[in-house]
Amino acid sequence: MVRPPATSGLTCSFCHKSQRDVEKIVAGHEVYICSDCIRLCRDILHEGGPGRASVAWSKDALPTPADIKGFLDQYMIGQHAAKRRIAVAVYNHYKRLQANASDKKGDVEIQKSNVLLIGPTGTGKTLIAQSLARFLDVPFVVADATTLTEAGYVGEDVENMVAALYQAAGQNVERAQRGIIYVDEIDKLARKGPTGSVSRDVSGEGVQQALLKILEGTVASIQSKSKARGAQGDNITVDTTNILFICGGSFEGLPKIIGSRLGKRSVGFQREAASGSARPQPKGTGHDELALLSSVTSEDLTKFGLIPEFMGRLPVMAVLDPLGVDDLVHVLTEPKNSLVKQYQRLLKSEKVKLTFTDDALRAIAEQAIKRRSGARGLRAIMERVMLDVMFDVPSRTDVRSVTITAQTVLGEAPAQYTASAELGGVS
Repeated sequence: MVRPPATSGLTCSFCHKSQRDVEKIVAGHEVYICSDCIRLCRDILHEGGPGRASVAWSKDALPTPADIKGFLDQYMIGQHAAKRRIAVAVYNHYKRLQANASDKKGDVEIQKSNVLLIGPTGTGKTLIAQSLARFLDVPFVVADATTLTEAGYVGEDVENMVAALYQAAGQNVERAQRGIIYVDEIDKLARKGPTGSVSRDVSGEGVQQALLKILEGTVASIQSKSKARGAQGDNITVDTTNILFICGGSFEGLPKIIGSRLGKRSVGFQREAASGSARPQPKGTGHDELALLSSVTSEDLTKFGLIPEFMGRLPVMAVLDPLGVDDLVHVLTEPKNSLVKQYQRLLKSEKVKLTFTDDALRAIAEQAIKRRSGARGLRAIMERVMLDVMFDVPSRTDVRSVTITAQTVLGEAPAQYTASAELGGVS
């Protein structure tokens, strides 16, 4: 195979990009392939390496809801009710793709069900979406709802999410159309209450309106990036019908709305619960936010500020539990990529054993609780606790083990360094 001359004006037989838009085009027998497609083929061949889950798109290989939840259990602590609901929703979504593709008559078209995750910060909303994409081997992007605006205003258009997914899919349209888009901070799009302002709510209700078609399914026109300097990329159309959208938000203030609704009807609920016809419902204040959030309805979210049409595109709702001290201790130690295991791996490369006492782990978890940052705040605390250790150990040859105690976490004492027997004791 040879590289054709620059003046040949050939195009790639696979992505149809012209030579001016790519670095190189390799010619075969009446077939041409560009450098971008070569890289994509290389990435596909190297996917599914040791320890990586890869799911082929066939009837037999599609994982069951139990398989999906089992994979999530490896990376997330707790949240069993939410993981079950999400596993069923994701299974049904990709089963729908198979069913619609095999239904030649088109008698019944199964509609998709996007997912809404509700829970405090640091409970694992983004991690769930990331883990699902990794397990299913589909493209994945995270979009920040706070940066989105209506088309024509300063900010990012909603189509930019689809463009980012297209890039994450290696500029493969078919692969992008099976991907997952996670829209974070969706609660920040709640429409503002009635005011005297005449300006448009371009970053709130306006974005909700703009998202309606994207969530339900439309053909979005995006522009591919060109390799050549100064050249304009080609217009690409991506059908969002089969893209799974997962939206997440903390929805601060929502428990008050739920409590107000339940409080007005608390007598009726108590009477039903006493007769055994319905389970007791939390009412008003005096109950924790978890109990209230578990009773959330679309009506509550509409009062919060999400328009009914938008809620109609998010029929599956999953509530994530706030994490307690015990949960955070498990997060620190049990998942495959837990922070404790990461630091132990780092120090193992220095031939040093790292140990955290039980009290130290609880102290770290308690500090994260005080910061109200959930599991997300654990890394910042660990970075502070481990700073001196990670600075000292690489330059010392006498250290054989390091122990982190509760006093170390609280800043009351340094980490305990243990040397080999022939070099000394504890320093």
